[in-house]
Amino acid sequence: MNPAPSSEHQDFVDALRRDGFRFVAGEDMRTHLQRHGSLQDWAAFAASWNDLAPDTYLASVGRHRRRRHAVFRVDRDGAIARQPHQPHYQSLNYNALQGDIERWFEPVRDDVANGATLATVLGFCRDFFGLLAPQAPGWHIELHQFRIEARSDEEGQPTPEGVHRDGVDYVLVLLIDRHNIVSGTTTIHTADGSLLGSFTLTAPLDAALVDDARVFHGVTAVTPQDPTREAHRDVLVVTFRAAGMADAIADSDD
Repeated sequence: MNPAPSSEHQDFVDALRRDGFRFVAGEDMRTHLQRHGSLQDWAAFAASWNDLAPDTYLASVGRHRRRRHAVFRVDRDGAIARQPHQPHYQSLNYNALQGDIERWFEPVRDDVANGATLATVLGFCRDFFGLLAPQAPGWHIELHQFRIEARSDEEGQPTPEGVHRDGVDYVLVLLIDRHNIVSGTTTIHTADGSLLGSFTLTAPLDAALVDDARVFHGVTAVTPQDPTREAHRDVLVVTFRAAGMADAIADSDD
């Protein structure tokens, strides 16, 4: 399931082992992704963020976010398969705002889940994260399409729970689009809150690779550049958790 490190993957592996994170510029990320497949449907893939459903859990506390969610699995042979729709669950240990809640979100559309771009992104993650944990028998994958909305009277909160960990092994955050917004800086921290690094995803395919077991991350609030116009930040978040750990959590908590 896990290929031998190529030179470009080894650079990422070294960065995550050394620092716990890596920022990748969009054009560089495009090159890496295209070694794993096609981005031929990128325009339709990106446009699907216009069809996300309101996050009713956050709306209840006056915050504005739209999202869709899907679960995949990677088996020992490396095959990636979508799983039946299921809730997103985090314990209070990882999400003080909405932990210990089974949150049901609208599913990722079939055309997006079955498209070339998503297959390429998941293939990249499988091969890269597999290099970091070659002993993993497989992976439980969750992906989230997020649109954070900023308004003239209310800033958007990409991470309303604050600086946090997701409770997984590895995370990819991939920028799809940012429209009429300022800020949205990603910050990486140690467990005691010390800042390890920061960067801002500004161009399509700008990416953050994160070792979630080692570091904490957060994103600063976004505000409209022009308060008279619609403003949003679109990202794809993909989390990988070793399948054995995911099964144990499901057995004990769900």
